[in-house]
Amino acid sequence: MTYTFATVINQEGSWFVARAVDLGVVSQGKSVSEALENLKEAATLYLENNPRSKKLASKIAPLVTTLELNYA
Repeated sequence: MTYTFATVINQEGSWFVARAVDLGVVSQGKSVSEALENLKEAATLYLENNPRSKKLASKIAPLVTTLELNYA
């Protein structure tokens, strides 16, 4: 079965930190692709050890957007 999780990637120094928001799982890598691969592995291990968390999974990708705010 394929699961879809909202994922956020931020650059912190020379590392890219990837977070599976729905699961609370975090990983990192020296590149975006490495961070995502490491996150996939971490999320798989998390789900294997916490099978109830699969209920958080969705087959539909969440809507992720940005907010632009002019603040003085």
